[in-house]
Amino acid sequence: VRLFIDPESVDIIKLNCVNLFQDKTNSKIKAYKYLEPMNIQTKRLRLVPMTVKDLDIFHRTNTNSFVKHFLWDNEEISKSLSKDILIEIEARFKEEKWGLWKLINAENEDYMGYIGFWFFFEEKLPQLLYALLPQHTGNGYATEASREIINYAFNELSFDYITASMDAPNQASVNVCNRLNMRLIDEKEIEGKPTLFFKRENNDKASSV
Repeated sequence: VRLFIDPESVDIIKLNCVNLFQDKTNSKIKAYKYLEPMNIQTKRLRLVPMTVKDLDIFHRTNTNSFVKHFLWDNEEISKSLSKDILIEIEARFKEEKWGLWKLINAENEDYMGYIGFWFFFEEKLPQLLYALLPQHTGNGYATEASREIINYAFNELSFDYITASMDAPNQASVNVCNRLNMRLIDEKEIEGKPTLFFKRENNDKASSV
């Protein structure tokens, strides 16, 4: 038995498939339209809100040995956990206009890591955090991105203050906090590790260093 399909019918099927693909693509674009005002630009960086479609690069960042050591205390992070975090981030952006932003090199479009806010403890406001891939550290990117994120939090979100915490031995992050005029306000032992807490009030001005 041979199945005969009229050539004109084939063209119609192809056209319908193309239209269906375009409709789905346009729907996805419209779905993330609300994120456009939350794009942030610095002299060297583009900060772009993360969504579930960034799962692969987000998970690769979380499982990078360097990032995992400083951000996750060497805990193994499953891809399902990374996805759950991104789902939560999308909701935060939509409802509260904050979350995690991709760090993109404005010159060559390289993905470098992420930065933003997240709740770590029982606290009124989320903390500042960043995760830079090791090949992008030591160039001032963390300070540059953090300064713009803080400005966004104070000017657009009206945060009263910004906090950040880190393991005491993480001198690089301590240096970033100092450059941002954040004050050391507390030191606690959390899960057997000395943890430093920094804070900056909304009326402070970031260091120009």
